[in-house]
Amino acid sequence: MSKLHETDFTAALHSHQKKVDAALAELRDQKIISRIWAHDHTVWKPEPTEIANRLGWLHSPEVMTKAIPEITSFVDEARKDGFTHALLLGMGGSSLAPEVFRFTFGVKKGYLELAVLDSTDPGAVLAHERRLDLAKTLFIVSTKSGGTVETFSFFKYFYNRVMEKVGKDKVGRHFVAITDPGSGLETTAKEYRFRKTFLNDPNIGGRYSALSYFGLVPAALIGMDLKTLLDRVNKMAENCSTTGEENSGAWLGAIMGECAADNRDKLTLITSPPISHFGAWVEQLVAESTGKEGKGILPVDGEELGSPEVYANDRLFVYLKLKGDSTHDKKIEALKKIGHPVAQLDLNDNYDLGGEFFRWEMATIIAGRRLNINPFDQPNVESAKVLARNMVAAYQKEGKLPELKPTFEADGIAVFSNLLGQNLETVVKKFLAQASAGRSYVSIQTYVPPTSETDALLNSIRLRIRDSLKVATTVGYGPRFLHSTGQLHKGDGGQGLFIQFTSDAEEDIAIPDKAGEPASAMSFGVLKLAQALGDRQALLDAGRKVIRFHLGKDVGRGLKQISQMLG
Repeated sequence: MSKLHETDFTAALHSHQKKVDAALAELRDQKIISRIWAHDHTVWKPEPTEIANRLGWLHSPEVMTKAIPEITSFVDEARKDGFTHALLLGMGGSSLAPEVFRFTFGVKKGYLELAVLDSTDPGAVLAHERRLDLAKTLFIVSTKSGGTVETFSFFKYFYNRVMEKVGKDKVGRHFVAITDPGSGLETTAKEYRFRKTFLNDPNIGGRYSALSYFGLVPAALIGMDLKTLLDRVNKMAENCSTTGEENSGAWLGAIMGECAADNRDKLTLITSPPISHFGAWVEQLVAESTGKEGKGILPVDGEELGSPEVYANDRLFVYLKLKGDSTHDKKIEALKKIGHPVAQLDLNDNYDLGGEFFRWEMATIIAGRRLNINPFDQPNVESAKVLARNMVAAYQKEGKLPELKPTFEADGIAVFSNLLGQNLETVVKKFLAQASAGRSYVSIQTYVPPTSETDALLNSIRLRIRDSLKVATTVGYGPRFLHSTGQLHKGDGGQGLFIQFTSDAEEDIAIPDKAGEPASAMSFGVLKLAQALGDRQALLDAGRKVIRFHLGKDVGRGLKQISQMLG
């Protein structure tokens, strides 16, 4: 057993142990850790493009420790000015760490009740608007590039709503920007007189930004102790700079990389319930970093832990266990007993998650090196965006989106597929029959309102698929997942089957063309459907197997029907 201060890390790797040991020896012999800290791009590729300017996160712990007074002062001023709620407008790397902090730590008394908006579903936007007192809400506009279409759509919409409440002179004080220097958002923040703009280190990629302003400003707004958090991060950074066997980031990365090379490429995350939301952040980090050049490690988050017989031999399990919790212990031991590789990370308390962010970042770039890929670029992300923009351009020209004719319609559900069948159940089963245990995975992509009822129905569908076919399953709400797992879906080895659910908005709302003005050429409902259609086409263009079910307005009824067909 190896120790990291008060945190333990252990593994039962069975036949994979020798390869992991050899990988760690290679890391030592080639001085990989010291080369990483020296920002040596040749660790991954001969050229420095999108590597040399993506390693700033290594120094986030020390840099952000110095920024604590600035962040604390900002939060104190917002509280003094009467703000009681905060809504973060962002996608992917800008939103996932804040969401982890909010769901894990809650809100300290007297601090701001934080929520995250990362859905272009009009129902989701309206739900936030209707529950908030806009006059007491602080909006955090968060995007590295400064041009994310979803984030700017949210900003324009809420700027107009807040202006109606507080007037043009005061509305800017309700907005805060987190972005890179020189971005479009920095310019917008000046134009609209935002309360504050935090300029992040531009040498940090979005999915590696949890421990920068992008994660820590929202953390401070809910009352987290940034010093304690960063102390844990600094300890982990120190550990991950060592060249011996105690380097837990290298250890985890070697396990991930060697297991993936042995076709154990479905990284299944198991967490103690109080820290379960951490998995969504890991999902983006691993999927976007490793899914490219025909390779990939599929992170499987939120798939309820089953008995050993429902898993094929393509799984690596990583168990994040909180001290005092034994929720999953028996099932984990059962998996080890029949030979599944399991790595275990023991955490003392919630603040140890600070160190986990850093450990997983280090592990992911080590795994990327083993797969001979650049873990910092995302070559396939743009494909769906371009196609979605094309859909929007067609809408603005023709007044409607370029929609395909369904293969057939039954029971209120329209099916879009290249498969033929006599009825809905036949087509569903024919599509899933293409899956191969030990190789395939099924990705459920939902462009529908995110609700607890929908969550439960999607969970039922994914577990029925897993248990009957022994394949890994993932679930993502669109367009959120486009900024998380979308890269892997088009860039990996092509073993995914993609089930897309779309719906009609019960109530649509307009996106202003410009903040502060009423004119609108598009609605949130149109944007969401354009993104769904664009992503579907991007998957087809990449040779992926895709089926789409359009559920109309009664999403619950449609999902129940499909769930029942699965057994």
